[in-house]
Amino acid sequence: MTFFLFPHHISSGGAAGIGIILNYLFHTPYAATLWTLNAVMIAAALKWLGKSSAAGTMFCVSVASLTIHFFSPFVKGPLGSVIFDLGIGAVMVGIGLGILFRLGASSGGMDILALIISKWKGWKTGRTLFYINSSILLLTGLIVDIRTIFYAVVCQWIASRAIDWIGSISIEKQVFVRLFAPHK
Repeated sequence: MTFFLFPHHISSGGAAGIGIILNYLFHTPYAATLWTLNAVMIAAALKWLGKSSAAGTMFCVSVASLTIHFFSPFVKGPLGSVIFDLGIGAVMVGIGLGILFRLGASSGGMDILALIISKWKGWKTGRTLFYINSSILLLTGLIVDIRTIFYAVVCQWIASRAIDWIGSISIEKQVFVRLFAPHK
């Protein structure tokens, strides 16, 4: 997100969109909105998805925040054209989220809601996340700035396809755990 999406002001998800809306309408700080939203969603994950999912999500939210905070000062502008950066960024976000979902964790925000709804209704996680995030992104575009909404929806569509592709790969969860879990 830091290298490919943020330089073009492309929101990668619904939580960021909610933060943008609340900041625009009520001058609520982004950090406060995102922290509150993630706290509520992690509590929901704890209740409906279990302790390991909530713990994994807290870890992922922390790592993502620290990574974005660390790399942001080094990014002075877009790396390439908006179409190139959008494609690369969306695929990377989708693959990352797909791996997290396969491990039973998420990156927080609307990902948790998508996991809960998918588990409850038996829907594909990527598609559910696409509908949730697209609704929020469209609302953000209508309230704040319509110019980047097309790119955000395309980003969500590409990422949701990558999430569902990772979810459809016939591979045991243990392979993901061995590849991506910290070695002791």
